[in-house]
Amino acid sequence: MAHELETLANGQTAFASARLSAWHQLGQITQDCMTAEEVMSKAWLGGWEVRKIPLQGIEVNAKGVTKVDCPDKFMTVRTNPHSGETEYLGIVGDDYATVQNEQVAEVLNLLVDESGAHFETAGSMRRGKNVFVTMKLPDAMKIAGVDRMDLYLIGTTSHDGTAALSLNASPVRVVCANTQRMALERAVSSYTFRHTSNITSKIGEARQALRLTWRHFAAFEAEAEKMINETLTMGEFEKVVAQLWPVEDDASDVAKNNAKQRSATLRFLVRDADTQKAIKGTRWAGYQAITEYVDHFAKASTPEVRARRAVTGKGADLKARAFDLLAV
Repeated sequence: MAHELETLANGQTAFASARLSAWHQLGQITQDCMTAEEVMSKAWLGGWEVRKIPLQGIEVNAKGVTKVDCPDKFMTVRTNPHSGETEYLGIVGDDYATVQNEQVAEVLNLLVDESGAHFETAGSMRRGKNVFVTMKLPDAMKIAGVDRMDLYLIGTTSHDGTAALSLNASPVRVVCANTQRMALERAVSSYTFRHTSNITSKIGEARQALRLTWRHFAAFEAEAEKMINETLTMGEFEKVVAQLWPVEDDASDVAKNNAKQRSATLRFLVRDADTQKAIKGTRWAGYQAITEYVDHFAKASTPEVRARRAVTGKGADLKARAFDLLAV
């Protein structure tokens, strides 16, 4: 999603990352972990004062100029963090309650009791219409003692009325930084706060929902442990690939050639890639090879398309289906 990141008039990108640069090489990289105050400052998310103002329409005709009030709709605006100017964000209804960026970070802080959690990334997208904040949790999963997956809480919200404040829990595999889709159909992996309600009053409810997520992670870890202890032959792997990317008998030569290239890349990833070295020959390696292909090798028109595909849409669906096929 990186090139939807906001660029301010001073040339700064409204994005911050703790210790490690993101793939887009933009924003502010800190030397240390960040607190809520620091992540707001470094990512240019602080002091926006998002608010609603009355909305008017202007009609210009032969009779002149007429101002028309709109009593059931409002404009959301912010104070630009660099220039201090008031800027348009969106159009919302009368019952819409604004959420400040600081509240997103506060909600994450309130949800995490344990010490060691810290803010990892934050940023503004679409000229301030959407923001995100992520927090890295201190405990990680380690599949069979060899494959580490860190855990994150991700808070996202919109200021234009298009999305509520949502919390998602997600693991990231450190060895190749593959974003995983863990929201299997049988698990609770997110919680949404409506903009019409008092957010802080819902913390207990959200905490309970996310406890279900942690239980889901435990179930996922158990399934992954099983996968890493079961062998996967190349023939079995290729059958899974064929189910994920079926090629019709009457497919065009271009489609058949693309399928051959994809199969060759996947065979390399599962059999020879360093990223699968510690888990080679297992069903878990098969899943990780498919994930790595979708995130890093499958063709994409732009880096931004590739980044979105890693966590949403067809790419995420492919990874979820691959997990189900290889977990049997």
